[in-house]
Amino acid sequence: MFASRKFISLHLHFQKRTKLTLANYTQEFKYNLKLAYPVILGMLGHTLVGLVDDIMVGKISTTALAAVSLGNSFLFIAMSLGIGFSTAITPLIAEADGEKDVERGRSIFKHGLFLCTVLGIFLFVLMLGIKPLMYHMQQPQEVVELAVPYLEIVAFSLIPMIMFQGFKQFSDGLSETKYAMWATLLANGINIVLNYVLIYGKFGFPKLGITGAAIGTLISRVAMVLFIWYLLHSKSKFQPYLSKLRFANIKTQMLKKILSLGIPSSLQMFFEVAIFVAGVWLSGVLGSNAQAANQIALKLSSLTFMVGMGLSVAATIRVGNQKGLQNFTELRRIAFSLFLLTFFIEIIFAGIFVALHNVFPDLFVNYNNIADLSNTMEVVKIAATLLLVAAVFQISDGIQVVVLGALRGLQDVKIPTLLIFISYWVIGFPISYYLGLHTEYKSTGVWLGLLTALTVAAVLLFIRFNYVTKKLIEKR
Repeated sequence: MFASRKFISLHLHFQKRTKLTLANYTQEFKYNLKLAYPVILGMLGHTLVGLVDDIMVGKISTTALAAVSLGNSFLFIAMSLGIGFSTAITPLIAEADGEKDVERGRSIFKHGLFLCTVLGIFLFVLMLGIKPLMYHMQQPQEVVELAVPYLEIVAFSLIPMIMFQGFKQFSDGLSETKYAMWATLLANGINIVLNYVLIYGKFGFPKLGITGAAIGTLISRVAMVLFIWYLLHSKSKFQPYLSKLRFANIKTQMLKKILSLGIPSSLQMFFEVAIFVAGVWLSGVLGSNAQAANQIALKLSSLTFMVGMGLSVAATIRVGNQKGLQNFTELRRIAFSLFLLTFFIEIIFAGIFVALHNVFPDLFVNYNNIADLSNTMEVVKIAATLLLVAAVFQISDGIQVVVLGALRGLQDVKIPTLLIFISYWVIGFPISYYLGLHTEYKSTGVWLGLLTALTVAAVLLFIRFNYVTKKLIEKR
């Protein structure tokens, strides 16, 4: 009887504490955006590197645009593994920061950067090893011949890029998100200039076409990692973590801790990116025009996705801090404020896509190329339709990535990885494959499968977060 009364009392106390008004969530919007906006701008910088490549290359021909799409599809898989793995650093640093444990934070950073460097080298070698697969994927031959040399150069940029991620996730974990933003924006500026002179052969430089785009990307990413090292090294806040940074004293226990979070996190991003890459390949089977249109829609939707990614990082940081403080009620309130903010923002993006779906594709094509005009018109038509589908999945895409960030802040990564796999590959991909290749929907069918996958993922991940946080509060 006493135990029952105690349980009822605790339950009523929990209900009372969790009856929150809308203002309890919206009051967090300002700080959430303060944390997220540098990450958003930095992630947009990453995406703009590829977007600038696509716009400039698209002015050459639709075949060149399709080639960059094919080459980047391989690169995106490798990037997803590297970036996904590096995200394990942020919640660990955030938790150590919440506990004010500088020594543990230094160890996490050192071991995380070491693993990111090794992974970058491994992925570069892997890309060189699998590039012959392009010849066996039913892709247009002229597209493959252009894509192979592009991939050979741009794959090397994986090494500095993933090293950069080690620095970025470390500074993000300390709630200092602006330094990665500055480094990324610098890299983007360098990339734009180099693309212009190397793709088109300006100011005495040779006209290299898409190879010039690859060279520009490589140089800009080397500059990016050098600049963030300079920025962090010059700030006093980071000195306790950067001093005595030596890879000689690597401890197996810390490597295992980072790997236990990093590998599932890597798989999470891999499963998501891979289904979009599969969309690129399925579009390639439908022809170079479908592939070029897919690339246009993918690039534009990737831009808005970066906002969700920024809010996801903010969720990881804030949830990780509260986990370090063991304040799970506050953790849940903050997380829900981020979910609500994401929902409002993604509604706006959906409206923009609907309003401008016939306008955006024009940015990527050259109507003055008369010989290629019929292909250009078909690409624009397909891309406009795909952007309508992309408008619908803005909401589910944003919600799923922010909830995933919150779960990562809780260091809950294994079950979410399984949920993502089921959503994307057990449910979403078969729909994309069937509708895309075996019905009249074609490219639109591919994207309807993506929409289904993202929506299912958003629902399942939210259910998981709701369950885990309620359990943590009850245990307190």
